[in-house]
Amino acid sequence: MKKGIIGKKIGMTQIFDEKGNVIPVTLVEAGPCVVAQKKTTENDGYDAVQLGFMDAKAKQTTKAEKGHFEKNGLTVKKHLKEFRFDDCSGYNVGDVIAVDTFAAGDKVDVTGMTKGHGYSGVIKRWNHHKLRMTHGVGPVHRQPGSMGPISDPSRIYKNKKMAGQYGNEQVTTQNLKVVKIDTENNLIAIKGAIPGAKGGIVFIRDSVKA
Repeated sequence: MKKGIIGKKIGMTQIFDEKGNVIPVTLVEAGPCVVAQKKTTENDGYDAVQLGFMDAKAKQTTKAEKGHFEKNGLTVKKHLKEFRFDDCSGYNVGDVIAVDTFAAGDKVDVTGMTKGHGYSGVIKRWNHHKLRMTHGVGPVHRQPGSMGPISDPSRIYKNKKMAGQYGNEQVTTQNLKVVKIDTENNLIAIKGAIPGAKGGIVFIRDSVKA
Protein backbone atom coordinates (compact mmCIF):
# COMPACT_ATOMS: atom_id res chain seq x y z
CA MET A 1 0.00 0.00 0.00
CA LYS A 2 1.28 3.45 -0.95
CA LYS A 3 2.15 5.77 1.94
CA GLY A 4 2.27 9.51 2.56
CA ILE A 5 2.55 11.90 5.50
CA ILE A 6 2.80 15.62 6.27
CA GLY A 7 5.67 16.93 8.39
CA LYS A 8 7.54 19.98 9.61
CA LYS A 9 11.22 20.42 8.79
CA ILE A 10 13.33 20.67 11.95
CA GLY A 11 16.81 21.06 10.47
CA MET A 12 19.92 19.15 9.50
CA THR A 13 22.28 17.14 11.67
CA GLN A 14 24.43 14.04 11.36
CA ILE A 15 24.24 10.53 12.73
CA PHE A 16 26.62 7.57 12.73
CA ASP A 17 25.90 4.11 11.39
CA GLU A 18 27.12 0.79 12.83
CA LYS A 19 30.47 1.13 11.03
CA GLY A 20 31.08 4.67 12.32
CA ASN A 21 30.36 6.40 9.01
CA VAL A 22 28.91 9.91 9.25
CA ILE A 23 25.52 10.31 7.53
CA PRO A 24 24.13 13.84 6.95
CA VAL A 25 20.38 13.79 7.63
CA THR A 26 17.42 16.15 7.77
CA LEU A 27 15.07 15.72 10.72
CA VAL A 28 11.36 16.05 10.04
CA GLU A 29 8.59 16.02 12.63
CA ALA A 30 6.18 13.84 10.67
CA GLY A 31 2.62 13.39 11.86
CA PRO A 32 0.54 12.32 13.50
CA CYS A 33 -1.86 13.05 10.64
CA VAL A 34 -5.56 12.24 10.43
CA VAL A 35 -7.47 11.12 7.33
CA ALA A 36 -9.93 13.99 6.88
CA GLN A 37 -11.47 12.85 3.58
CA LYS A 38 -11.37 9.90 1.23
CA LYS A 39 -11.99 10.31 -2.49
CA THR A 40 -13.00 7.48 -4.78
CA THR A 41 -13.22 6.95 -8.51
CA GLU A 42 -16.98 6.53 -8.30
CA ASN A 43 -17.62 9.87 -6.58
CA ASP A 44 -14.66 12.05 -7.58
CA GLY A 45 -13.11 10.45 -10.64
CA TYR A 46 -9.88 9.44 -8.89
CA ASP A 47 -8.64 7.78 -5.71
CA ALA A 48 -7.02 9.92 -3.03
CA VAL A 49 -6.87 10.54 0.70
CA GLN A 50 -6.77 13.96 2.33
CA LEU A 51 -4.55 14.22 5.41
CA GLY A 52 -4.68 16.88 8.11
CA PHE A 53 -1.68 17.93 10.22
CA MET A 54 -1.35 20.09 13.37
CA ASP A 55 -4.35 21.34 15.35
CA ALA A 56 -5.63 24.77 14.33
CA LYS A 57 -6.96 27.52 16.60
CA ALA A 58 -10.69 28.14 16.35
CA LYS A 59 -10.26 31.85 15.62
CA GLN A 60 -7.98 31.06 12.68
CA THR A 61 -10.44 28.78 10.88
CA THR A 62 -13.41 29.56 8.66
CA LYS A 63 -16.90 28.09 8.99
CA ALA A 64 -16.29 26.02 5.86
CA GLU A 65 -13.13 24.52 7.33
CA LYS A 66 -14.88 23.77 10.62
CA GLY A 67 -17.78 22.09 8.81
CA HIS A 68 -15.39 20.01 6.71
CA PHE A 69 -13.93 18.41 9.84
CA GLU A 70 -16.96 18.45 12.15
CA LYS A 71 -19.12 16.39 9.79
CA ASN A 72 -16.68 13.53 10.37
CA GLY A 73 -16.25 14.25 14.08
CA LEU A 74 -12.66 15.47 13.72
CA THR A 75 -10.79 18.42 15.21
CA VAL A 76 -9.82 21.18 12.79
CA LYS A 77 -6.33 20.84 11.35
CA LYS A 78 -4.02 23.62 10.21
CA HIS A 79 -2.55 21.93 7.12
CA LEU A 80 -4.35 19.78 4.55
CA LYS A 81 -2.78 17.79 1.74
CA GLU A 82 -4.24 15.35 -0.74
CA PHE A 83 -2.26 12.24 -1.65
CA ARG A 84 -3.26 10.36 -4.78
CA PHE A 85 -2.83 6.60 -4.54
CA ASP A 86 -3.78 3.82 -6.93
CA ASP A 87 -5.39 1.93 -4.06
CA CYS A 88 -6.87 3.72 -1.04
CA SER A 89 -8.83 0.75 0.33
CA GLY A 90 -6.56 0.58 3.37
CA TYR A 91 -7.48 4.10 4.51
CA ASN A 92 -10.66 5.25 6.26
CA VAL A 93 -11.80 8.67 7.46
CA GLY A 94 -10.56 9.22 11.02
CA ASP A 95 -7.52 6.93 10.72
CA VAL A 96 -4.35 8.32 12.30
CA ILE A 97 -1.20 8.15 10.18
CA ALA A 98 1.92 8.08 12.37
CA VAL A 99 5.60 8.25 11.50
CA ASP A 100 5.92 4.46 11.82
CA THR A 101 4.09 4.12 8.51
CA PHE A 102 7.63 4.44 7.09
CA ALA A 103 10.64 2.36 8.07
CA ALA A 104 14.40 2.72 7.91
CA GLY A 105 15.64 1.92 4.42
CA ASP A 106 12.53 3.18 2.60
CA LYS A 107 13.00 5.46 -0.41
CA VAL A 108 10.84 8.61 -0.38
CA ASP A 109 10.11 11.78 -2.35
CA VAL A 110 9.94 15.00 -0.32
CA THR A 111 8.04 18.09 -1.55
CA GLY A 112 8.43 21.54 -0.01
CA MET A 113 8.61 25.28 -0.72
CA THR A 114 12.15 26.51 -1.32
CA LYS A 115 13.59 29.50 0.49
CA GLY A 116 12.54 32.78 -1.10
CA HIS A 117 15.30 35.17 -2.22
CA GLY A 118 13.04 37.90 -3.56
CA TYR A 119 13.71 39.74 -6.82
CA SER A 120 17.24 38.71 -7.82
CA GLY A 121 19.59 39.52 -10.68
CA VAL A 122 20.97 37.08 -13.23
CA ILE A 123 24.24 36.50 -11.34
CA LYS A 124 22.52 35.27 -8.19
CA ARG A 125 19.53 33.67 -9.92
CA TRP A 126 21.20 31.93 -12.88
CA ASN A 127 24.90 31.92 -11.88
CA HIS A 128 25.92 34.22 -14.76
CA HIS A 129 29.45 35.65 -14.61
CA LYS A 130 30.22 39.33 -14.03
CA LEU A 131 31.93 41.59 -16.55
CA ARG A 132 35.63 42.23 -16.00
CA MET A 133 36.56 44.89 -13.50
CA THR A 134 39.41 46.27 -15.67
CA HIS A 135 40.18 47.56 -19.19
CA GLY A 136 37.34 50.02 -19.60
CA VAL A 137 34.45 47.72 -18.81
CA GLY A 138 31.68 49.52 -17.02
CA PRO A 139 30.20 51.42 -15.36
CA VAL A 140 27.92 48.33 -15.11
CA HIS A 141 29.25 44.89 -14.25
CA ARG A 142 26.17 42.87 -13.30
CA GLN A 143 23.77 43.51 -16.20
CA PRO A 144 22.37 40.50 -18.11
CA GLY A 145 23.87 41.51 -21.46
CA SER A 146 22.27 41.45 -24.93
CA MET A 147 18.50 41.19 -25.02
CA GLY A 148 18.35 39.63 -28.50
CA PRO A 149 18.31 40.53 -32.23
CA ILE A 150 17.06 43.98 -33.28
CA SER A 151 15.04 43.60 -36.50
CA ASP A 152 14.34 39.89 -36.58
CA PRO A 153 12.53 38.67 -34.53
CA SER A 154 12.30 42.08 -32.78
CA ARG A 155 11.50 40.43 -29.49
CA ILE A 156 13.11 38.48 -26.68
CA TYR A 157 13.00 34.71 -27.04
CA LYS A 158 11.02 32.72 -24.50
CA ASN A 159 12.89 31.23 -21.54
CA LYS A 160 15.70 33.78 -21.66
CA LYS A 161 17.40 33.80 -18.29
CA MET A 162 16.70 37.22 -16.81
CA ALA A 163 16.27 38.83 -13.40
CA GLY A 164 13.12 37.99 -11.45
CA GLN A 165 11.64 36.11 -8.53
CA TYR A 166 14.14 33.60 -7.16
CA GLY A 167 13.00 30.76 -4.89
CA ASN A 168 9.70 30.45 -3.03
CA GLU A 169 8.48 27.71 -5.38
CA GLN A 170 7.41 24.13 -4.87
CA VAL A 171 10.22 21.63 -5.42
CA THR A 172 10.33 17.85 -5.03
CA THR A 173 13.54 16.01 -4.18
CA GLN A 174 13.29 12.40 -5.27
CA ASN A 175 14.64 9.05 -4.15
CA LEU A 176 15.89 9.97 -0.67
CA LYS A 177 16.61 7.28 1.90
CA VAL A 178 14.97 7.05 5.32
CA VAL A 179 17.82 6.48 7.76
CA LYS A 180 16.07 6.34 11.12
CA ILE A 181 12.60 6.54 12.69
CA ASP A 182 11.86 7.88 16.20
CA THR A 183 8.28 6.92 17.04
CA GLU A 184 8.34 8.51 20.51
CA ASN A 185 9.07 12.00 19.17
CA ASN A 186 7.43 11.55 15.74
CA LEU A 187 10.75 12.17 14.00
CA ILE A 188 12.01 10.80 10.71
CA ALA A 189 15.65 11.19 9.63
CA ILE A 190 16.08 11.47 5.86
CA LYS A 191 19.51 11.27 4.25
CA GLY A 192 20.63 14.50 2.60
CA ALA A 193 18.93 17.87 2.21
CA ILE A 194 15.26 18.56 1.50
CA PRO A 195 13.59 21.73 0.18
CA GLY A 196 12.50 24.54 2.46
CA ALA A 197 13.54 26.52 5.50
CA LYS A 198 13.49 25.32 9.10
CA GLY A 199 9.91 25.07 10.28
CA GLY A 200 8.56 24.67 6.74
CA ILE A 201 5.85 22.15 5.90
CA VAL A 202 6.92 19.21 3.74
CA PHE A 203 5.09 16.29 2.18
CA ILE A 204 6.68 12.84 2.27
CA ARG A 205 5.52 9.95 0.06
CA ASP A 206 6.85 6.75 -1.46
CA SER A 207 9.46 7.32 -4.14
CA VAL A 208 8.22 6.90 -7.71
CA LYS A 209 11.70 5.73 -8.75
CA ALA A 210 12.25 3.10 -6.08
